[in-house]
Amino acid sequence: MQRGTFKLMKSVNKSIVLNKIRLSEPISRAQIAKETSLTPPTVSSIVKELIDQGLVRESMLGHSSGGRKPTMLHIHTNAFYVIGIDAGPEKVECILTDLTGEIIERTSSLLSKPITNEQFLSVLKESIREILQISNVNQDKIIGIGIAMHGAVDIETGTSLVAPILNLRNIPIKAALEEEFNLTIKVENDARAMALGESWFGGHGEVDSMVAVNIGRGVGAGVIINGKLYHGAQGIAGELGHMTIDINGDVCECGNQGCLQTLVSGSSIAKRARKQVMKGELTAKEIFECAQNGNPACIHLLQETGEMIGIGLTNLIHLVNPSKIVLGGGVMKSEKFIMPALLETIQQRILTTEAKKTKVTVTRLGDDATLLGAVALLLVELFDPLGKIG
Repeated sequence: MQRGTFKLMKSVNKSIVLNKIRLSEPISRAQIAKETSLTPPTVSSIVKELIDQGLVRESMLGHSSGGRKPTMLHIHTNAFYVIGIDAGPEKVECILTDLTGEIIERTSSLLSKPITNEQFLSVLKESIREILQISNVNQDKIIGIGIAMHGAVDIETGTSLVAPILNLRNIPIKAALEEEFNLTIKVENDARAMALGESWFGGHGEVDSMVAVNIGRGVGAGVIINGKLYHGAQGIAGELGHMTIDINGDVCECGNQGCLQTLVSGSSIAKRARKQVMKGELTAKEIFECAQNGNPACIHLLQETGEMIGIGLTNLIHLVNPSKIVLGGGVMKSEKFIMPALLETIQQRILTTEAKKTKVTVTRLGDDATLLGAVALLLVELFDPLGKIG
């Protein structure tokens, strides 16, 4: 679908009806009117338009309470599609989904380093071309492309301001991809995209305040307050990994000393292993495998990592006080060894008894949380243009 032509949500009422169907399907017109306080004629008119546009379909008759059986409404899931991309820092992953986030196709491309802005954009374009080719989906049925990008992002211009692990700056992602594909492009920080993915697809119910923390090659967080993704005044909200934990600690990729990221990222765990556990090169994955095999030094290292993450999350709870924290990323695949120490640290350090109620869990979406968040960047535009989630 060409950029700028997908103007389906011309009114707040229309988005309210569509979102109600998404959250409550199957649902009748009468039930929509009752639950949204819109008049029955308004609901009927909007539903007709949504059916004509292919976004909503009718199903078999529902149950009657005495009168005529109502026709039930559903989202027409395969009426349109979305492309979601998790861009960097190690690879570019790309998925094509329907309107429910069901993954239809996926591709993956490794990023070679060092890399230039032009080379990075070339990988993005090739990934999109590849998924379009293997899916055989009509491009007119694609509502847009969402990109989850590591580092600092200007969401208004769709520019990657700083991608520290790739050592890149000022990548004009939105402009380049819009020119190439003539589709709506949304660019967001990867941790914030993960938070959005959790909100839409993680099965958390209606959670007004939630933080999703991605701990892998780096550490980042996405903050949702009052149902909305929070960006901060200058768009850097959620940079949890660059919270200073040790002012005399190792130098981070950002240039500061002692960031949380220098202690708990995958590469940092491997570095600590070389100092504390054994000589030689071990990855965080191999450390986990050694812990699984009962190596006490590796078990202790992961427990120590859990304690450090717990300190960072305690600071986060004191600052934001979310009702839920969801953890994801490669490091959390060592959940078995990390989580007990992490939770114990929070319980020991938290300021008040009430604040101990913050629920800390590991994502059920796995590695797809960020990719589905990239998809949700477009679904928000379709189902909820005011930005309210859930």
